[in-house]
Amino acid sequence: MRIIQPRIYLASQSPRRRELLKQIGVNFEMLLMRADSRRDIAVDETVRPGELPENYVRRVSQAKAEAGYAALKYRNLPAFPVLAADTTVTLEGEIFGKPGDLDQAAEMLRRLSGKEHQVLSAVAIVLEGHAEVALSTSTVRFATLSEERIRRYLLTREYTDKAGGYGIQGYAGAFVEHLSGSYSGVMGLPLFETVQLLKHFGYPAP
Repeated sequence: MRIIQPRIYLASQSPRRRELLKQIGVNFEMLLMRADSRRDIAVDETVRPGELPENYVRRVSQAKAEAGYAALKYRNLPAFPVLAADTTVTLEGEIFGKPGDLDQAAEMLRRLSGKEHQVLSAVAIVLEGHAEVALSTSTVRFATLSEERIRRYLLTREYTDKAGGYGIQGYAGAFVEHLSGSYSGVMGLPLFETVQLLKHFGYPAP
């Protein structure tokens, strides 16, 4: 009799999240959220009026996981937990999403320069209509960044697809004077919270 190895689906195209799951030995498959005209699986990531950053990131991560599970069922794939995550940067209560272009990224970095900000990462798992969400909150303090330093950073194009316009695992790691919280959470997938959720769903996580 063949024993099926426990696994999950990752509803994310983020290479950082893939690396972090591999780091802790989680067996996963990519669940590509390709568009299908017969089924709307888009996730609305628009911030709602008056929505708090914590509520926003929780809502979006759960919506991503639910959309992933709906896609799984539609494609008749074996039912395993679907994991998704969302990360946002907040400064004084304002949500900094992913910059749309270089100018937006530059403005974000100017505003983060020399200040403390929060990085909120929510991870959600959905299986058979049951959803669980966990939130990680970290505080990051940036050094004061000169215009020249910002310009050089933007030339790396590292800001693309990054909340707040930076990735701590890359060149921007040199901007960080202090971090309180979860390094993996700032990267985009808080590993402690992820493992706790996986155990809740019966996955033999480390």
